[in-house]
Amino acid sequence: MQKKRIMSGMRSTGQLHLGHYFGVLSNWIKLQAEYDCFFAIADWHALTTKYNDTDTMKTNVLEVAKDWLSCGIDPEIATVYIQSHIPEIAELHLLLSMITPQNWVERDPTLKDMVKILRSSESGDEESSKASYGLLGYPVLQTADIIIFNASLVPIGQDQLAHLELSRDIVRRFNYIYQTEHFVEPAPVLTETPLLPGLDGNKMGKSYNNDIKIADTEEDTAKKIMAAITDPARTKRDIPGKTENCQGIYPLYKTLASDEVKIQVKQECESASRGCVQCKKQLAQIVNEYFKDIRSKRKELEESPEKLAEIMSKGKDKAREQARKTIIETRKVMKIYYGDYF
Repeated sequence: MQKKRIMSGMRSTGQLHLGHYFGVLSNWIKLQAEYDCFFAIADWHALTTKYNDTDTMKTNVLEVAKDWLSCGIDPEIATVYIQSHIPEIAELHLLLSMITPQNWVERDPTLKDMVKILRSSESGDEESSKASYGLLGYPVLQTADIIIFNASLVPIGQDQLAHLELSRDIVRRFNYIYQTEHFVEPAPVLTETPLLPGLDGNKMGKSYNNDIKIADTEEDTAKKIMAAITDPARTKRDIPGKTENCQGIYPLYKTLASDEVKIQVKQECESASRGCVQCKKQLAQIVNEYFKDIRSKRKELEESPEKLAEIMSKGKDKAREQARKTIIETRKVMKIYYGDYF
């Protein structure tokens, strides 16, 4: 029996952090064993907000690839590729843009979030804070990403349902206009995406300088954790703490530590029999132990760039083979395929 196909991806923004690992990658690792998975490093999507800052584009793409592979994304069973290496995606994006009403993309909630990111940028350039044509077409490009492989499933969180529904609308409109069932309407695979706070208790992100990266050294990890925010009301060692108020540290315990350790930490913190320094030191050991093998694999990839290049090349070839089939059939459906005449 043929496996159902899944497509998902990440924007190429550089080294990933623990929020990416526990929120997305750990789920992908499970899915790749059950489904035919296509995972894209979305560098074109990165351009929608970083078009004027491309000096690190190549480095960012490679950093994401190294994180994925070291964490357990297996290129032998999943197709891992760079979005811009599949030109058929761009062609399908163009074709879909011809049939997608403008007001559909303007009301997309993801677009509104992206515009906010632009406006909060540090550039101070008024022109660069405006939504570009490419940004406006972001949902259409994302639809092309999914259906170029005729993926029937997309792993998303509850907050992304509205965005996927727009892709489903575009597919339905295409099939209706051309009286076909050419494209499959992608359905959501709802996943629990735990929100792992940063070390200051806010959303984890490298732009907030509150993250622990998968690639961090043991020393950097420990240093970051030792500077993390704990229960603000616990100003002295002998004051009992409240773990629910320790937003910079305890969420990491809940995510990485064993049940026994979590119970012990909670009891000792709330009875003031353990201090915050002790708590942080133990957490640093837990994090470093958890990511020890992953970081070792990552180092091997860094030392073998030719191996990484080979993996990405094979992924490109596999993805393009499927994409070419889809785009040829799409041209035929739209009656813009001219065979051997040209």
